[in-house]
Amino acid sequence: MKIVIVCYPTFGGSGVMATELGMSLADHGHEVHFIAYKKPVRLNDLNENLYFHKVKVPDYPLFSFVPYELALSTKLVDIVKKYSIDLLHVHYAIPHAYAAYMAKKMLKDQLINIPIVTTLHGTDITLVGNHPSYKTAVTFSINKSDIVTCVSNSLKNDTLLQFDIKNKIRVIPNFIDLNKYILQQDLCLIENPVPSKELVITHVSNFRPVKNVLNVIKIFYNIQKKLDVRLLMIGEGPEKTKAEKMCHDLNISHIVDFLGNTSQVEKNLCHSDLFLLPSSTESFGLAALEAMASKVAIISSNAGGLPEINIDGQTGYVSDFNDIDFMTEKAISILESKSILNRFKENAFLKAQEFDINKIVPLYEKTYLEALNLVK
Repeated sequence: MKIVIVCYPTFGGSGVMATELGMSLADHGHEVHFIAYKKPVRLNDLNENLYFHKVKVPDYPLFSFVPYELALSTKLVDIVKKYSIDLLHVHYAIPHAYAAYMAKKMLKDQLINIPIVTTLHGTDITLVGNHPSYKTAVTFSINKSDIVTCVSNSLKNDTLLQFDIKNKIRVIPNFIDLNKYILQQDLCLIENPVPSKELVITHVSNFRPVKNVLNVIKIFYNIQKKLDVRLLMIGEGPEKTKAEKMCHDLNISHIVDFLGNTSQVEKNLCHSDLFLLPSSTESFGLAALEAMASKVAIISSNAGGLPEINIDGQTGYVSDFNDIDFMTEKAISILESKSILNRFKENAFLKAQEFDINKIVPLYEKTYLEALNLVK
């Protein structure tokens, strides 16, 4: 198949998943064309099955805001015609599903009928999409897609509750390339054959307010009073400066490392023992899944899809996102016993196997075939 993938090119979960999916599809022999305003951060070297097309928006003084949807729709039409594309797979409802529908209508006028698969990822529904300025357009775009998928049962329920959806929504969860994490674990053992006495706690996110990075610092502050620990904070975002200041004020900066963004998070996770994710909103929890694939125990909130991957009492613990005392207590209960910590780590890894790329990508391929049959 010849497939166009439209996504945000940033470190967010939707862009990461779309990129990993496209690269895997290319490995399966499909021709994949990424379209975005810049090259996705996890997109590796391009080849005969893997293309990237940049959306260029001209600077026109009449417009107060950049008309990205228009430029994206036009680029979609051009690429579909130039490469005889079979299907559009758009990630994130706004503005991608809307732009794809406009492209579909323009192509239909030229006797080209192309299906749209839309994947909902989270804040396009729970936050941005639910805003009165966008809700009608989001509802329209979802209902006009040929097939709609979302990444968790929680997100499916939220979508059906908040929008007037006539279309069927199927759940295809996010995934990880498990083999990549297994190989990295082996490398970590070679690099550090003697385990450190210092326990490592990690947080990975885009440091937006919903990730509650200040709660991460507070939980870690409580833990370090009782255990020899270090915190790795991976990512960039608006709350980073506040988190750094809090570490300074609490006099724990010497045991907290802010590492910035990375496209190879598994290199840090393989050294970790516990992962903290006290998000107030989380449609799936890809960062937690990546940690689980690295044999890391999880302490998370019970927001959104997190309880679907972090099984309470088995792979870690879940609680209300603001229950700092509970998260502290459970984190210490895991970390203070080597045997308990190892049990949670192994359970996390076993659960992560259910989301291996080799199990999930075929579900998308099956979905694509169904979409193609709809427009025949």
